[in-house]
Amino acid sequence: MKSICVYCGAATGASPAYADAARALAKVLVDDNIALVYGGGNVGLMGIIADEVMRRGGDVTGVIPRALLDQEVGHHGLSRLHIVKDMHERKAMMAQLSDGFIALPGGLGTLEELFEMLTWSQLKLHDKPVGLLNIGGFYDGLLGFMAHQVSENFLRPEHAALLIVESDPALLLRRCEAFVPTHVARWISRLAMGDLDTLE
Repeated sequence: MKSICVYCGAATGASPAYADAARALAKVLVDDNIALVYGGGNVGLMGIIADEVMRRGGDVTGVIPRALLDQEVGHHGLSRLHIVKDMHERKAMMAQLSDGFIALPGGLGTLEELFEMLTWSQLKLHDKPVGLLNIGGFYDGLLGFMAHQVSENFLRPEHAALLIVESDPALLLRRCEAFVPTHVARWISRLAMGDLDTLE
């Protein structure tokens, strides 16, 4: 694994634990000689992880749409910064440049990016690991909802398990590096005559 795309907030959040986790993940990436790919901003958790990787001598690639260059304050102290046309181009380039994906705490954009990559994994559009760094239980509610999706037969357990969840950055990265994709049919269908749902 040569590069990891990290999705995270353009804010630092309410707890200093989130920034601490971003710095801890940066250290693990540099120690393992893994480049950081991220959204290209210098604010919030985005700026913290990028600054820490650079401070430790690591490699950082930022990808930011021109329309967000001022709003997210594009980071010009990176190894390289790609300025792209729009969010679609941004996400496509970040995915292309990365061997895996990790989400830290963040807002709607972080969730959208995380679940796009998880959906692409479910659809067999990539075989890359998708990790979630669940700091201080930040994502407990989300994980509970995914369990509800499984129990209601909208999500296969095997597909829910594609999301690698840990609260420790080093352990999460180890599991991402050891990830072996296993694909099953996507669909969950109902048997005729109202029998119990079954997995095809």
